[in-house]
Order: sequence, then C-alpha cells, then structure tokens
Amino acid sequence: MRQDPFGNQGQGTPRRRGFGGLRLWVLLLFAGYAVFYWFSNRSTDPYTGETVLIDKSITPEDEKALGLQAYQEILAQEPALDRNSQISQQVREIAQRLIAKVPEVEDALAAENNMQAPHVEKAFDWDVNVIQSDQVNAFCLPGGKIAVYTGLVPVAQNADAMAVVMGHEISHALLRHGAQRMSEQKLAQIGQMAGAMSGMDQQQMQAVMAIYGYGRALPYARKQETQADEMGLMLAAAACFNPEEAVPLWQRMEQAGGGSGQPEYASTHPNPGTRIENLQAWMPKAMQYRAKFCNASGTAVGAD
Repeated sequence: MRQDPFGNQGQGTPRRRGFGGLRLWVLLLFAGYAVFYWFSNRSTDPYTGETVLIDKSITPEDEKALGLQAYQEILAQEPALDRNSQISQQVREIAQRLIAKVPEVEDALAAENNMQAPHVEKAFDWDVNVIQSDQVNAFCLPGGKIAVYTGLVPVAQNADAMAVVMGHEISHALLRHGAQRMSEQKLAQIGQMAGAMSGMDQQQMQAVMAIYGYGRALPYARKQETQADEMGLMLAAAACFNPEEAVPLWQRMEQAGGGSGQPEYASTHPNPGTRIENLQAWMPKAMQYRAKFCNASGTAVGAD
C-alpha cells in the first residue's frame, strides 16, 4: 500500500472510487431520463403498426414550417425549371394523381392495423417543382413540398417508375419521418450529454457513438426507407400506375450507382438488392390496391 507523507495510507484510492461512483450516478440519471423520454413520447404508427418515437412537442405544424423553410432555401440555391416546361407538367400530373389517392391509401393501411389515419396531409400546402441537376434524386418535405431532380428522369424512364419514386418521397412526409428523426436526434443528444458530464474522453465518446450509429441510428434510418418503399408502392398502385415497374427501376438505380456502394450495415438506405426483394414480396398486395382503388375518376387534384 502506498505511504502518504502525512501518515494517511491509501488516501488516493477512496477518491478514485468516489469519482467512479459519481460517474455511475450521472450515467444512471441520464439513462433514466432517456427511458422516461422514450416511454413518454412513443406511439403506434397507424400505417405500419410499429412503435415509433415522436416528441409530443413536435407538431405537424412545426414540421410544416421547417419543411417550408428548407424548401425555400433549396429553391433559392437551385432554381426550379419553368412550371410550363414539358417535364414540369408531366411531373406535376404524376403528383396530382398520387396526392388524390393519399386519403384512401392512408385509410386502408390504418385499417389493416385496426387504427384510424390521422390525415396530416389535410394541412399540407402541396407544391411541386423540377430542379435542373444531375442528381438522381427527389424529395417531399413535411407540408407537401415536392421536388424532382432532372437527373432522375433518364433513370426512371417512364411515368410508372417516376410515380414509385415520388410515392416513396410523399410517404416519408405522411409517416412523419422528419419528426421521428428529430426525436431520435434528441435521444442521441441525451447520450452525448451523459458521456460528457460523466467524464468520458473523446475516444470513449467516439466509440459509444459508433456503437449507437451501427446499432440504432443506421438500422432505424433503413427501416424508415423500407416503410416509405411499401407505402409509396401502394400509393402508386392506387393511383393507377403499374407497381411492377418498381423492380426494373431499382435495377437501373443500382446500375446508375455503379453497383459498388458501401455495405448495407453502414448505410442509411437498404441496398438495391434488398429493396427489390421487398418490392417483389409486396407486389401481390400492390396489385390488390390497384384493383381496389384505381379508377377512371378522382385521379386529379392537389398540387399547384
């Protein structure tokens, strides 16, 4: 045992135990708050039947405001094509058909889980633009702000495939994935604060956040993409588009991406092969939605 010059033997050991105890209590307190936050803000998604985390302080109106702000910033940096251009009109017509079927598809999906659809889209101010860019991409922000990049057009090749992509993006907004991501980020911030206040060094923090990323954040993001794939496929089918075009679409997407992306476990998105397998499994259901909801009337309204 180390001798202290003032005759106090082993004085350093209790101090280390005291600090260790404090660190443990800090971690336990934050863990308790994280558990409380999770249970206080969890709910069942009516369209998927799964338990999701949405902070009750984040309202659809809050999401809508954030979506509008982001939309305006994007269009300020990447101006949209003339709304009277051929491609803009074609994309807008696809959006109108999809939007017209949103209430029916939401009700049908919610009924499968014995729930009622919240119909957050009733407050949406739909808008659709096409942006000149080589990006093979599209998005729909909360509040119904939709943009399609021209780089997607040659990959989609036809209206059916374009509807599958746009249905997927619209589904993100309907499923409130933005609010879910913000809530997940708050949960991660609680963990970071716990680590910082408990005295973790930078290397330890990085290790913990890496575990959180691979174990929670990335799988959660991939699940959201899968949910939007399924709902978007049903939406496209209900709007009288051919859902079977989804499979060759993702084959082309894989070719456009070079076919050599990062491993799925390290990505926020499922790889094309996984998506194709899922789409093929959902195809019978999509054809049922097409038979049930596709009709000659009611396929126009919605987007400006």
